[in-house]
Order: sequence, then C-alpha cells, then structure tokens
Amino acid sequence: MRHPTSDKPITDRHAKPKGFGASPLHVFCGAALLGAGTLVFLYDLLFGMTAETTYFVVIGTGLYVLAATVAAFRLSQDFPHQSLGLCNLATLGRLVLVGVLCIVVMAGIAPNWATFGIAALALGLDGIDGWLARKQGLSSDFGAQFDVEVDAIFALVLAIYAATNGAAGPYVILLGLPHYLFWIARLQLPWLNRPLRPSFARKAVCVFQIGALIALQVPFLADGRLDLIIAAVTLALIWSFGRDILWLWQKREVRL
Repeated sequence: MRHPTSDKPITDRHAKPKGFGASPLHVFCGAALLGAGTLVFLYDLLFGMTAETTYFVVIGTGLYVLAATVAAFRLSQDFPHQSLGLCNLATLGRLVLVGVLCIVVMAGIAPNWATFGIAALALGLDGIDGWLARKQGLSSDFGAQFDVEVDAIFALVLAIYAATNGAAGPYVILLGLPHYLFWIARLQLPWLNRPLRPSFARKAVCVFQIGALIALQVPFLADGRLDLIIAAVTLALIWSFGRDILWLWQKREVRL
C-alpha cells in the first residue's frame, strides 16, 4: 500500500505476516493455553492434586492466565517481528514454572527437591531466552520487558515461599519487593522512568538474588542456615537500586 501523494510504501506494524504462518499473537495465545494445561499437569505429577489443593490449583492457574493475558495485550500493541521466536516461548515457559511454585506456596508444601528442580529450571531458562533472541534476531522491547516482569514475579514468589515456610527469617520478603517498590516510585517521580544504562553489576546482583532464593529450596539448607547470605543479598540489592536511582537523579531534566 502506498500513500496517494508518495511513492513510499506505508508501514503497518499491525499487518499480518506474509504467507500462511500464524501471527506472533496467535502463537503466543496458543502457547499460553497449552502452558495452562502444562501447569496443572506438572503440579499434579510432582505433588499430587487432592480435594484440598484443587482450590489453590484453580487460583494459581487463574493468576498465570491473567499474567499471560497482560503479556498478550502488550505483544499486540508493540511487537516488531513477524515471528514470536523461541526466546519469548522460553520466557512463557518460565511463567508456567512460576505458576506451579505459586500453587506450592498456597498449598503450604515444604521445600523439597521437586521445588528446587522447578526453580532451578526456571533460572536456567532465564539464561537462554536472551541468547535465543539475539541468535534469532528477534530482540524487542516486549521481550525484554516480559523477561523482567517474569523475573520479578519469580523473585516475589520465592521470597514469599521462604518467608512462610521458615527457610529464612521474615525479612527475606525484602528480596521480592525492590522491583515493585521501584515501579511505585516511578509513578510519583517521572525522572525515574528514564532508560537505565546497561550494567553488568545490576545483572550480577539479580543472579545473586535469584540464586540465593533458589538455594533456600534445598531441603537441608531450608532451616535458617542461609540467613547471612540473604542479608548480604539484601544489602547488594539496596546498593544496586540506590546506584541506579542516583544515576537517574543526576541525569534528570532540570526545569527552570
């Protein structure tokens, strides 16, 4: 399609992909529905579904569907590629695993090797989705934001789990809150919305955070032995976020 007064074609980012392939949105929605079934299957396979836990399975699956729906809406608004790619499917797979852990938390299941395996697999998938995006040439703002939000939910669920099952002191919940506290602050302070500079230190602290929370799923470590490490991670997070906030404040626009 061309503009009536120009020879240049009009770019329509909502145009359907050429050929017979399904659109990224359709692929995502189909994979999300498959993920809901996989979530229920995994929980039943690993922990067994009883009459008492069915209610929690329904709630956990509903929360997963809600998160996937929000992601699908975001994808429909701004996704620049004609293929969804394995990268975003890997992130969606992580969301499925987080959904299983969410049910585990509500059901009050004690840390065991199954919960550790789920958490470790989710962390492993986190290590390949970015690589897949670059490998396939499918990097996008949607993919980056989807990855960050799943990371934040993952950390929050693990922190709540550790705080409620006695694996660490109550203050471990602080490890799951920084992303959301920062999000609330951005609503009040517009200068915090400026894009952050790339930082290896920020990524390292994030890995340290998730790694410590996953370590709490190891049965023989889920007894308060890691309290000092949790305290160190908390201080590292405060340092990391404080460093970014200071940088954003220094770069803020000064209005006279």
